[in-house]
Amino acid sequence: MFDHGLLYGDGIFEGIRIYHGRVFKLKEHIDRLFWSAKAILLDIPMSHAAMMKAVVEDVPQEQAARRLRAAAGDARGGHARVDPRSCRNPSVVVIAGKIQLYPVEYYKKGLTIITVPTVRNLHSALNPAIKSLNYLNNVLAKIEANNGGCEEAVMLNAEGFVAECTGDNLFIVKGGQLLTPPLSAGALYGITRGTVLDLAREAGITTGEPNLTRYDLFNADECFLTGTGAELIPVVKIDGRIVGSGKPGPVTHDLTEKYHALTKVSGEPIYI
Repeated sequence: MFDHGLLYGDGIFEGIRIYHGRVFKLKEHIDRLFWSAKAILLDIPMSHAAMMKAVVEDVPQEQAARRLRAAAGDARGGHARVDPRSCRNPSVVVIAGKIQLYPVEYYKKGLTIITVPTVRNLHSALNPAIKSLNYLNNVLAKIEANNGGCEEAVMLNAEGFVAECTGDNLFIVKGGQLLTPPLSAGALYGITRGTVLDLAREAGITTGEPNLTRYDLFNADECFLTGTGAELIPVVKIDGRIVGSGKPGPVTHDLTEKYHALTKVSGEPIYI
């Protein structure tokens, strides 16, 4: 009840996928957890290796998920409670659970999304690169998407450029190029985002990370979102504008197939 992460959002988290008994991109996720911890001066009471070992313990053979949560700990010290110096015993929790995807029909037909008024956090405030327990910025944007009858929302930054969605990174295909907002625009350093960029380059697709506007999204040939839970999911309409043909495009399909190929290999090692 008195954990600083619960009281004030003073903590970080990671969501990780398990496929066929193998933890996908485990090192990358643990690296990002420790980077987030360093950014908020959180001393995780476990080594990098110990954290990896904790995640792979009792890994099931079916698809599953692990959620890591690290926070500043018990805040019943002598200082004002908002002061992290009041905290004792930083906490680490590894949650084992099932994966929740978008409904199957969205992967077949594509998502309809909208741009919402809530903008992405400023780098000078709560840096979007930090996967913190203070996720209210994303939650408010998600509420606005739901109120608009959509599953996801495009979030712009304070300058009006596209940052990301509430829980996923965003990609467009234009003129044979694969484009995604730069990290400097407020995009999260997505593990799936990086994997898709690598797969595209290996396939000979030109990639870029320019600042994108809503105009660029409206006039894209294809659009899709990426995330640990979502994997790759196509987008066919944005703010009432049909994207491309109005159906999931060939580049989206090919990259999805390549991504799924990475997750289908079973056996050792325990993580990939």
